[in-house]
Amino acid sequence: MIPVAKPWLGEEEIQAVRRPLASGWVTQGPEVLAFEQEFAAFVDARQACAVANCTVALHLALKAVGVKPGDRVITVSHSYIATANAVRYCGAIPVFVDIQPATFNINPKRVESVLTPQTKAILSVHQMGMPCDLRALLDLAQRHGLPLIEDAACAIGSEIRWMDKWERIGKPHGDIACFSFHPRKLLTTGDGGMITTSNSEWDRKFRLWRQHSMDVPDTVRHAARKVIFESYPDLGFNYRMTDIQAAVGREQLKRVPEIVACRRQQVQRYRDLLSGIPGLVLPEEPRWGSSNWQSFCIRLPGGLDQRGVMQAMADAGVATRRGIMCAHREPAYQQEAWSCGSGPEGCGCPDGRCQQLTESERAQDQCILLPLFHHLTKAEQEQVSGALHAACCT
Repeated sequence: MIPVAKPWLGEEEIQAVRRPLASGWVTQGPEVLAFEQEFAAFVDARQACAVANCTVALHLALKAVGVKPGDRVITVSHSYIATANAVRYCGAIPVFVDIQPATFNINPKRVESVLTPQTKAILSVHQMGMPCDLRALLDLAQRHGLPLIEDAACAIGSEIRWMDKWERIGKPHGDIACFSFHPRKLLTTGDGGMITTSNSEWDRKFRLWRQHSMDVPDTVRHAARKVIFESYPDLGFNYRMTDIQAAVGREQLKRVPEIVACRRQQVQRYRDLLSGIPGLVLPEEPRWGSSNWQSFCIRLPGGLDQRGVMQAMADAGVATRRGIMCAHREPAYQQEAWSCGSGPEGCGCPDGRCQQLTESERAQDQCILLPLFHHLTKAEQEQVSGALHAACCT
């Protein structure tokens, strides 16, 4: 079976893990600090703070900008459920805005219509590595005095045209950007995340909160020649990354440019192989965005059954995944609070459907993700193409 995704890990990562194991310092320590510095340099960010995963990165980002219980945060339902969950962790209400069908990203034109005095932040997503329209979102956020947080979970290595030059997602262009290092991503540490920002005070808070708000950094405490008693001035969390993970991440970071270049070649090959399927819609980049192609998401021809196509491809030895989920359709969000901006009485739609989120729902129901990973061969891409042709055209 050709998998949907597979991380690229090699001897370099194996050797890197030996460093913290040999040193005896395996939790957050010098490897984490080095990884943060190297990651910040890679995306050209002022600060980068490593954490346990992207979900906790989003939680800390929302907390830093002041999101509190009862506040509203504008975001998308069309994302992994962690995006909405992070808003709920703060006691706030996610206000879901529909997506643009071409990019699968938040539609900036729909954002302003759902703003209220209770809106405290905008949380955009670079879905599947495709950059969202940060310029339009940032202009809107600044006009209304709102922080813009980027869920860049999938976007390591993606770029955006900014002030007439290409810059990497994560600089950040909004206020805070949050990354994931899950195995489905281009860079993996098994699990893990990173928060980048230009705000030194927020970065200081991230570093406190991630280890229960201990007021003495681990590096200071372990290097001290005098006895130090730490204190815990605020409620914090156990959101740390380990040095074992960071050692792997440092090697993975070196691979990102090669991985992105390879995926761009693979995507072009898919375009050539799949161009003959009538009605199939292939993903496109905006002129100002360059995707890392974390996933290759296709929209099936009208009238085809998504599950049936996926099963036919599985029978042919090709794994796929359905289109990106919509949080508002999940059982959890039949219980958790959310809004589509239709007003205090809600939109009146049945569970699992919302007339304000039709493009998000169509994307989930009509799209599938094809295999895409660094070591995917030409022969395997031809097998994927053949299976899709058979499923769509017979």
